[in-house]
Amino acid sequence: MKIAIIGAGAIGGYVGVKLALAGEDVTFIVRGRNLHAIREKGMKLIMQDGTEHVADRVRATDDYAQAGPQDLVILAVKAHQVDDIAEELPKLFGPETPVVTMQNGIPFWYFHRHGGPLEGSRVHSVDPHGVLTELIAPQRVIGCVVYPAAELVEPGVVRHIEGDRFPVGELDGRASERVNRISQSFVKAGFKAPVLDTIRSEIWLKLWGNLTFNPISSLTHSTLVDICRFEPTREVAASMMREAQEIAHKLGIEFRVSLEKRIAGAEKVGRHKTSMLQDIEYGRAPEIDALVGSVAELGRLTGTPTPHIDTVYALVKLLARTMREERGHVRLRGTPETEPLPFISPPAANSATLGEPVLAGCPTGT
Repeated sequence: MKIAIIGAGAIGGYVGVKLALAGEDVTFIVRGRNLHAIREKGMKLIMQDGTEHVADRVRATDDYAQAGPQDLVILAVKAHQVDDIAEELPKLFGPETPVVTMQNGIPFWYFHRHGGPLEGSRVHSVDPHGVLTELIAPQRVIGCVVYPAAELVEPGVVRHIEGDRFPVGELDGRASERVNRISQSFVKAGFKAPVLDTIRSEIWLKLWGNLTFNPISSLTHSTLVDICRFEPTREVAASMMREAQEIAHKLGIEFRVSLEKRIAGAEKVGRHKTSMLQDIEYGRAPEIDALVGSVAELGRLTGTPTPHIDTVYALVKLLARTMREERGHVRLRGTPETEPLPFISPPAANSATLGEPVLAGCPTGT
């Protein structure tokens, strides 16, 4: 198959290399340093055990028209980045080209082919102007949930951390020929890609954790195990999850694991920084609306109170706005125990420096 992968970040790079090495005709739609690196050396994948694989026959371009119509398009950018490239996507579409969406959170297509009173409703948090629904027709969409973890360690080089599961499904649950073909292609590349008849339930199961642990970690600069073992934050997470569970139940979703087991699973991951915390530390725009704002919106649509979700959403949105306005990032800065704590005079009004966060006159790492 001719497969275009939009984005060659951690997940896009991981998926693209494996598909290319399995014999698929892969084109990365990518920009900047990644584009130049892939053109010069191909895309490299470093596996957990240290083995390296290079897909040196892939194409890389930033010109959608040059890539032309594809047999499959994989959207591997973050949810808030899709809007920026949506107008270019139709240049990759043939009459029957499906689009696999790999975004976290509630997708723009959630209520399409959903059934019930909310059928066809737009999720404004992720598609505020209806552009995505207009340019990516829901009948093209194949839902996908991304479980692997990977990181882009340098342009054109991805390190796989763990996981290989990419469940896929039609929006109406049919076991269509095309979704089976996509599943088989992923399996041939070495992934687990079961075809699900309830892809939305799988979306909620992953979202259950992303909704809570991502923003809490970003606000507290703590890892998953820290959040789960500190009783007050564990209870905040549980409260947010209970609110989300009530919304999901009203939308016909049943969770196949208990709330307690879901939290225990996050705790077992250990001292892992969530993707949102990493974005905050590096000054990148975090995924907030798809993970948190969308659930609050669905709460309003279903008449479900979401006080804990609303509070955390407001706090992390303000953090992101302040970062954007100050063009900064927020990262803990430790002080060696052998050094005396420096006195830092309070900053003058309007002179906050996000790159050097302080608390009560001391570095926040103390």
